[in-house]
Amino acid sequence: MNIKTRGRGALSNHEGRFARVTRERDLGENDDDRLDDEEGNEPTQLHIDTSRTVIARNSSPDLPFSQSVNPYRGCEHGCIYCYARTTHAYLDLSPGRDFETQIFYKPNARKLLQAELARPGYTVSPLALGTNTDPYQPVERTLAITRGLLELLLELQHPVTIVTKGALILRDLDLLTALAAKGLVAVTVSLTTLDAELKRNMEPRTAGPKRRLQMIEALAQHGVPTGVLTAPIIPGLNDHELERMLELAAAHGAQSAGYVLLRLPHEVEGLFVEWLDAHYPDRSRHVQSLLRQMRGGKLNEGRFHARQRGMGPFAALLEARFERARDRHGLNRPAVLNTGSFRRPQVSGSQLDLWQAEHS
Repeated sequence: MNIKTRGRGALSNHEGRFARVTRERDLGENDDDRLDDEEGNEPTQLHIDTSRTVIARNSSPDLPFSQSVNPYRGCEHGCIYCYARTTHAYLDLSPGRDFETQIFYKPNARKLLQAELARPGYTVSPLALGTNTDPYQPVERTLAITRGLLELLLELQHPVTIVTKGALILRDLDLLTALAAKGLVAVTVSLTTLDAELKRNMEPRTAGPKRRLQMIEALAQHGVPTGVLTAPIIPGLNDHELERMLELAAAHGAQSAGYVLLRLPHEVEGLFVEWLDAHYPDRSRHVQSLLRQMRGGKLNEGRFHARQRGMGPFAALLEARFERARDRHGLNRPAVLNTGSFRRPQVSGSQLDLWQAEHS
C-alpha cells in the first residue's frame, strides 16, 4: 500500500534485497503499543546499536575523507533520495519507511571512540560526521550523542568535519567555536533547494531553505569554516536552482562549495521513482530521461569517478555551470584542518587490552 504520510518521505516499505522474511503492513495503521508521533502519524522507534566500533574507514576515491563516525543508523529526516537507505537492508529492514522510523543509536559511542583513538597505531586524520546519516537528525535533540563526540574531540584536539541539514547544529555553537579557534573543525551545510514545497516533499523533517542559509550565516559569524553542498542535483527538478543556491550561500558566509548528481543505488531507485510519480507526475518521465542521459542509459551508475558526476554532455554542462558559479562567488576556499595537536587519550591497560581482544 502506498500512502503519503505527513512528516515521512518514502511511500512504501518494501523489503530490502537481503530480506529473510516477507512482511505486509498498512502504513496508515495506528498501533496502540507505540508512542504517538508529534510530526506525523507513524512514530519513530529507537533501538540500541550494539556495534563495538565507531570508526569506519573509507578508500573510495570519490570521497574527501579517510575515516568517519556515524552515531546513528537510519534517519528521521526522511530524504527520499538518501543513498544510506540501502544500509537498512543489512538489518533485514526496509530501506523505505523503516529507514525513517527504525533508528539505531550508539549510546556508548564516546567511550568506543576514545578507546579507538587510544590505540598505539592510530594515525590522525579528520573524522567525518554525517557521511551516512545526519548527526543532527531530530533524535539527537534528546540523545546528544553527537554532542558527546564533539566534547571528546575538543578535549583531545582532534580534527572533525561535519555535513548536516539539521538546524540542531546551532545548539553546539559553543563546542564548534572552540574547535574552530584551534583549526579543528569545518562544517558543510547541505542545501538541496530554495523551494519550500519541494523541500517538504523531498526532505520532510529537515530545516527549511531559509533556515539552512541562517545556519551558514550563524556558523560563519562564529568563526566556523563553513561550506555548502548542493546535493543532490536532480535534473529537471532542482538543477535550475544551482547558481542561485551558490550565490545565496556565499552571501551568507559560505567559503567553499560542492555538488553531487543524484545517486539511486539498489532500492533507492524504486523508492525515488515511486515518489516522483506520486508528487511530480507531470515531470517524472522527463526527470528519468535526463538521468538516463547522464548515466549511460541507466538511472544509476555505481562506478567510481562517474557515480557522483555523471557522464555525457548534460553532465559536462552541469559541472561547468557549477565551477563557474563557484569561482564567481569565491566558494573555492576549503578549510585546512590542524592534525598536529592531537592528544592521545590515556586509558588503563586493562581497558585497552579488553578492547583489542574484542576486535582482534
